[in-house]
Amino acid sequence: MTAIAMDSTVRPRPARMWRAVLLLHRAALIGWVVFVTAVSGGLLWAYGPGGNTARADWQRQCTGDACSWSSAITLYHAAYTVAELLIGWIPYLAAVWAGTFVARELERGTTRLAWTQSVSPTRWLATTLAVPAALVTAGSTLMVLLHRLLFDAHQVPLSWNQWNDETFTANGTLAIVYPLLGLAVGTLAGFLQRHVLTAAGLSIAAMALAVTTLGFARPYLWPTVTRVTNVGIGYDAPPNVLNVDQGAVTATGAHVTDTCFADTKCLKAVDITGYYVDYHPASHFWPLQLVETGIVVALAALVLAVAFTLLRRRTG
Repeated sequence: MTAIAMDSTVRPRPARMWRAVLLLHRAALIGWVVFVTAVSGGLLWAYGPGGNTARADWQRQCTGDACSWSSAITLYHAAYTVAELLIGWIPYLAAVWAGTFVARELERGTTRLAWTQSVSPTRWLATTLAVPAALVTAGSTLMVLLHRLLFDAHQVPLSWNQWNDETFTANGTLAIVYPLLGLAVGTLAGFLQRHVLTAAGLSIAAMALAVTTLGFARPYLWPTVTRVTNVGIGYDAPPNVLNVDQGAVTATGAHVTDTCFADTKCLKAVDITGYYVDYHPASHFWPLQLVETGIVVALAALVLAVAFTLLRRRTG
């Protein structure tokens, strides 16, 4: 009797929601695995056999000033470029997925059924986001590591610039945190617009605004380096830098807009003695990357806080 009494006081083991989330979104999970596998496979191919063949063709055909690209070189460059584009789409895909899922669940009323099964609204949303966030982070990290591996190997001397927006994102932590921001933005959009198509459109628009705004602000997130040269030399920024600003320098040392454009009479008339260039050297890659990463993480946390606040208010 004692054993029976003790057993009757044992509470039922709570359902493991993460399993339910995986089962509910198995189609999206399969699609994500295929996506990561395809991008990773393309990067590995370019790093291995594709890069070896392209390098051999380059050494054989491009010994002089003239160079004609072979199909091997073209495919090598295409694999790199397409991988960057696909990695850049991930935040938008994450935003659309989260927005349409939340909007559909609220529109159909299935969330209230889940909330009656010993699952609180807060736990439901937290688990719903935690599972895809973990999967997206793992896949994005793998693709970033492979992209950096290929970029650093640089087996064919093509014009790959680490300061290009697509390359800058895919080469560092931004490609990992922007999808998390996409999940947060999509979730909030789903709460604000309970219609699937409207939520998807709002998610894409909000992510585009965030990515564009931070892209414009990026050069100003870290102090620049300034190089001043005399009139005879002209503008002289070193290679592999991110140019931020340039102009003329007066005899007093003031930096002004260059309105003379190398006109000797104009230079003397306005007392211009040289030129300046503000830029970020290659060593500023990680400071800029990490500062923007911190901003994205903080923004994602803020958006999620708003989403959870809306959820609590609507569920009492």
